[in-house]
Amino acid sequence: MTTNSDAPPSCKVVLAGAVAKKLLSEVSENLQKLSQPPILVGFLANKDPAARMYADWTGRTCRENGFAFQLREVDREDLDEHLRSANKDPGIHGVIVYYPVFNSRRDQTLQWILDSSKDVEGLCPQLIQNMYQNVRFLDPPRNTQKSILPCTPLAIIKTLEHLQIYNTFLDYGKRLFGRRITVINRSEVVGRPLAALLANDGAEVYSVDVTGVQCYSRGTGLRKEQHHVSDMEGWTLGDCLAKSDVVISGVPGASFKVPTYLIREGAVCINFSSEKNFTPDVKEKASIYVPAIGKVTIVVLLRNLLRLVQNQSEKQAKAAEPVEQAGTVENGATSGQE
Repeated sequence: MTTNSDAPPSCKVVLAGAVAKKLLSEVSENLQKLSQPPILVGFLANKDPAARMYADWTGRTCRENGFAFQLREVDREDLDEHLRSANKDPGIHGVIVYYPVFNSRRDQTLQWILDSSKDVEGLCPQLIQNMYQNVRFLDPPRNTQKSILPCTPLAIIKTLEHLQIYNTFLDYGKRLFGRRITVINRSEVVGRPLAALLANDGAEVYSVDVTGVQCYSRGTGLRKEQHHVSDMEGWTLGDCLAKSDVVISGVPGASFKVPTYLIREGAVCINFSSEKNFTPDVKEKASIYVPAIGKVTIVVLLRNLLRLVQNQSEKQAKAAEPVEQAGTVENGATSGQE
């Protein structure tokens, strides 16, 4: 018996542009509801060519889709003052900083300075804490202001939604129930936040890096309100891939490749690294392959900017509401002060 070696693989390759197009339609619809375009300010305080490229890409995408963008090139030693000024400027709706600035822990202090109401990338402490603790709103119990999520992890989630990996018949927070997902990369910028978000949505997530494997989950039956993390002693990448119906990789190194022979038959494979973490033969094993997500990330940035504008409007509306006068107590405080 002979086989046709030229037969096309059953794998479907999904390009980021197809995912971004649907999201962009949502962004454009919401933008038309505003009286004026939001203003995004980007701060560039380094000579990194990749940062410059991302800044140019941000500006071009903003202008092409009706958003206002200003790029401000500043000395890195003065960046903290520029951020404090931006926090107070009502004419600025969102801020993005092109990292790395100092390429050290000092970059984290810059993230602490930026106010959550202007943080389009979702990197300030309050937003990061909300993400890990599975708090989805900034103003409970009203729940009118959604917490902002980091752009790249959210772009991957939106890609999974586009691929119908999320089960929309289930309630929010449970829509990945039954899914096992491997995330190869545990960086504080993408890999670790992504694992937490997926686990908070109900998945059992195997987080893999050079130090080993960790499992992120909400426990049996999703009984926990937020994910917890456990070390998987003795586990290898092969153990994770054998169990996973989704594999997401973002290792920024040309030498790293996900071993195709270890990938589960029919798995969905997504690459978010600038390097190709999957070899061409992944199409012989995967059911769906997404080679990049950059175009989705930039649309999510615009989506986050609109969310900031909506949150600011909700906050102003709340501030304008009449306040009920509470009874005065002896020390001059009111009973509703807390």
